[in-house]
Amino acid sequence: MTSTSPNHHPVDHAKLEKLAEVAVKVGLQLQAGQDLLMTAPVAAMPLVRLITREAYKAGAGLVSTFYSDEETTLARYEYGHDASFDRAATWLYEGMAKAFSNNTARLAISGDNPMLLSNQDPNKVARANRANSAAYKPALEKISNFDTNWNIVSYPNPSWAKLVFPNDPEAIAVAKLAKAIFSASRVDVEDPIAAWAEHNANLHKRSAWMNGQRFAALHFQGPGTDLTVGLAEGHEWHGGSSTAKNGITCNPNIPTEEVFTTPHALRVEGHVSSTKPLSHQGTLIDNIQVRFEGGRIIEAKATRGEEVLNKVLDTDEGARRLGEVALVPHSSPISASGILFYNTLFDENASCHIALGQCYSKCFIDGASLSQEQIKAQGGNSSLIHIDWMIGSDKVDIDGINADGSRVAVMRKGEWA
Repeated sequence: MTSTSPNHHPVDHAKLEKLAEVAVKVGLQLQAGQDLLMTAPVAAMPLVRLITREAYKAGAGLVSTFYSDEETTLARYEYGHDASFDRAATWLYEGMAKAFSNNTARLAISGDNPMLLSNQDPNKVARANRANSAAYKPALEKISNFDTNWNIVSYPNPSWAKLVFPNDPEAIAVAKLAKAIFSASRVDVEDPIAAWAEHNANLHKRSAWMNGQRFAALHFQGPGTDLTVGLAEGHEWHGGSSTAKNGITCNPNIPTEEVFTTPHALRVEGHVSSTKPLSHQGTLIDNIQVRFEGGRIIEAKATRGEEVLNKVLDTDEGARRLGEVALVPHSSPISASGILFYNTLFDENASCHIALGQCYSKCFIDGASLSQEQIKAQGGNSSLIHIDWMIGSDKVDIDGINADGSRVAVMRKGEWA
């Protein structure tokens, strides 16, 4: 990873062991006999090995890992024939979907360079993303419908660390990013398992309050933002740990600071501006400004990555509509760190956000028993994509709007009211 001696490795091994333990015991709550399917960058091999060890100690049936590599990804863009950008490994994703149907747990380690494809042809990037999204949809539906227990954690890949801390030598950048990941993931404390139990209890309390209100809509107001997000009929707020359809309670995202639910795909009006850059499939999209009418984005601009943004919005009919709205206080530990991670898993937990595309069926009352037709009838969106981007800050106020039009303060200046 770096030229430092083994005794001065930039990643604290003891904390990495704790992260592996948290991923298996809190993130997945992996059950004895359950298989695990893991995806990871090659650079994350040290964490893969520790998670594999923890999984087998927990009684895992079989652990299978699929790796990505930045050099081989770039080789495709440099040497791949044009027609190849409309193809994806459908057979692989069909196999993943089948695995999830058979109760295999899912764990993703993120950490790829967020800017990896920034100098590649945006048209090729968009075509590859579209083909991949279409091929992955059967597997994505198993995840978004919460059929199985799943989790995402991160590893401080050097190329990612250098983007976050560009002025530091690689070893120091990796050490800083590792420290930030461990802090946000709550593994830099004596008992991370207990810390997560307490944190989950707090998020459940916030979710319960929002569910008790039964708002018809949320109104976001701040610089460049005047947005009314209608909420789906029978929506349900979630935060922290959740129980999948297979009966296993897991923490899908580590870290997490959000409570979230499903917007009504047809009832979003107004304009909104992003408050942090969005890193999407190797491209940075900055200063996003969009306008909604009848739930649909009819105008979209960005000072950087606008071409990629518009190609994303053209993925399918549902790509211009919302599938998630999430509330995060500005004082969250990730926001307080002052670090821009260029990684949605972290940046979305520093700020209130919305997601384009596919909704989560679990964010409905009795969501597990609803058909796709019922979810659509209640306002749930369907799409090949699910892309979160940040719209909250210490200058944004949020009101809950009741069915009779009366209002309740939900957030003021980015904090719970």
